[in-house]
Amino acid sequence: MNYSLAVYHIIVLWFIFFTSQTQAPAARPKPSALFVFGDSTVDAGNNNFLRTPMKSNFPPYGRDFINHIPTGRFSNGRLVTDFVASYTGVKDIVPAYLDPTLTIQDLMTGVSFASAGSGFDPMTATLSSVISMEQQMEYFKEYKSKMEMLIGKDNTLELIQKAVFMLSAGTNDFIVNYYGLGEPVTQVMYPNVTAYRNYLIQNIQQFVKELINEGAQKIAMVGLPPMGCLPEVITLNRYAATHERTCVESMSYVATDYNVYLENKLKDMQISEAKLYYADIYTPILDMIEFGTKKLGFEEVNIGCCGSGYVEAAALCNMNSAVCEDATKYVFWDAIHPTEQAYYYVFTTLRPVVDRVLNDYIN
Repeated sequence: MNYSLAVYHIIVLWFIFFTSQTQAPAARPKPSALFVFGDSTVDAGNNNFLRTPMKSNFPPYGRDFINHIPTGRFSNGRLVTDFVASYTGVKDIVPAYLDPTLTIQDLMTGVSFASAGSGFDPMTATLSSVISMEQQMEYFKEYKSKMEMLIGKDNTLELIQKAVFMLSAGTNDFIVNYYGLGEPVTQVMYPNVTAYRNYLIQNIQQFVKELINEGAQKIAMVGLPPMGCLPEVITLNRYAATHERTCVESMSYVATDYNVYLENKLKDMQISEAKLYYADIYTPILDMIEFGTKKLGFEEVNIGCCGSGYVEAAALCNMNSAVCEDATKYVFWDAIHPTEQAYYYVFTTLRPVVDRVLNDYIN
C-alpha cells in the first residue's frame, strides 16, 4: 500500500513538472503603437510630399528595402524605428504620416511624423523647407482628431496612453544651422555653443511636456551621434579630410556635452504620469567607426557607400551614382546616414532600453 502511494506521488510530481515545462510562456506585453518625431534618422517618407531638396524617394535609396522600394528613408533599407516596431510586435515598419495610402490599421499602430532636415530649432527646418517640430506636433494633434472620429475619444486616449513615442533630432541644428547655413544669424543670437545647446534642450523639454499633455506616457529621447565622424563633416574639415579622414573631435565633443546635459534633464523631468527614457546612439556609432573593421565585420567606416562617399546625400546620391556592391560592409550609406546594417547594430545596443519600456507595461 505504501509502495503504491509512493508511486502515485512520483507520477503526480512528474506530471506537474512536465506541464509546467511545456506551458506556453505568458505573452510579452507590447505597445499599442509607435509614434516617431524627428529628422532624417527616422523620416519614413514625409518629405516625399514636400517641395524640398531633402528627399530620398529615388534609387539607389531603398536598394535593400522590402521590394527594393525607395520609400523616402535616408538609407538602403530599414531604420532603427522599423526594427523597434518589429521587435515589440507592433508592426514590421513604421510608415510616414503624410502617406495618403495609409489604412486605419496603419494609423492605429503608429506613424512617423519626422521630416529629414528638421531640428529642435524652428529655423533649422526653415533652412531646408521641411516640417518643423512644431508642425510635427500639430500633425500629431490632427492624427488624434482623425482617430477620435474613427474609433472614438476614449479608445483614442487609451491607444495613445499605451503607445511608445520616440524623438530623434538635433544633428541638423548644429551641422546645418549653428555651424552651417544659419551661422550668420544663429551665432549672433547664441554667441557660444553652450547657450545654443541650452536653447535646444528648452525646446525639447517643451515638446516632451506637450506630448505628455496629449496623453503620452512613454517617451524615448534619442541623443546625438558622434557628429564629427559623419563622412561629410570630415570632408568639409580640411585637417580631418587630409589626415586619414579622422573624426573632427571638436564636433563630437559638442555631441557628448549635449548628450550628458540631455540625459540629466530627462531625469529631472521624470514625473509619475509618464516615463522618459534616454537612448544612446553615440556609443554604438562610435564603436562601429573605431572597431568596425576589427570586430564588427565592416570594411569602410568613414565614407559612404553611395558615390565617392565623401559628400553625396539626398539629390547628390541618385540613380547615376556609383554604389558599392555590398552595403553591409559600410557603416554609412551616403555621406551622412548609416546603412541598414549599421542601423540594425544600433538597434541591438538599444534593445535593453526597449526591454525596459516593455517591462514598464507590467510594473
